[in-house]
Amino acid sequence: MRTERIDQVEEYILTNKTVTIDQLCEAFKVSKNTIRRDIGQLLDRGRIKKVYGGVTALPDSSLMTLTPYSLRNTSFEHEKDLICRQAASFIEDNDLIYIDTGTTSQNLIDYLGNKKCTIITNSLQVALKAVNYPNITLISLSGKLKRETLSFVGSTVEEALKTYNIGKAFLCCTGVTIENGLTNASMDEYQIKKIVVENSQYRYLLADHTKFGKFSLMTYSPLSAVEHVITDQTPPNDYLNFFNTHDINLRIT
Repeated sequence: MRTERIDQVEEYILTNKTVTIDQLCEAFKVSKNTIRRDIGQLLDRGRIKKVYGGVTALPDSSLMTLTPYSLRNTSFEHEKDLICRQAASFIEDNDLIYIDTGTTSQNLIDYLGNKKCTIITNSLQVALKAVNYPNITLISLSGKLKRETLSFVGSTVEEALKTYNIGKAFLCCTGVTIENGLTNASMDEYQIKKIVVENSQYRYLLADHTKFGKFSLMTYSPLSAVEHVITDQTPPNDYLNFFNTHDINLRIT
């Protein structure tokens, strides 16, 4: 659909800062005339401007890009640990759960105690932690290792995920807004997260307070598709109203 493509073109420009018309044509496999029409609509949104031979993003502090894992892992460690402790309280014996990649969810296993459950994950860190817990059945999804996120990505991961009926999915994001939903800065991870959302019965968003009001390259799920939000601080009132309207359970650590 054209509307969806225009949104993706905008996020592509915002992420790459400055791009040429030729780059956009190649990235989206459309003609120059099509891209020029898309840009014409995007100019009205006020987030990009034309430059010679292409377009550039206007300054916008709300757009987040992918930060290397080593740097993210040291940010808000205590808050993320408390979020994992709270998330673990939702897990019961015999649950089939998915644990997402990301520093917010990697310690979830540490709070499962002796619960006997099955964990599906493409996170290298989560898989390594699960080795120490004989009560956990681990299904580690194989693919190409993406070092920036310490996760396995690729078509083999995506195809494997489609075969599982996930009971509870514990999800992370780069940013979350009411308008843009749950977003991610890695195109490699986007399709994986999207499949998890589609193939899970209950979805839990694990996000510290810095993620609210931010968004990044691609939306993998609308916020309304989540049943539970676990965070470390009370979100702004517009989020609270949204949660109430859509019957989303909010837990503050």
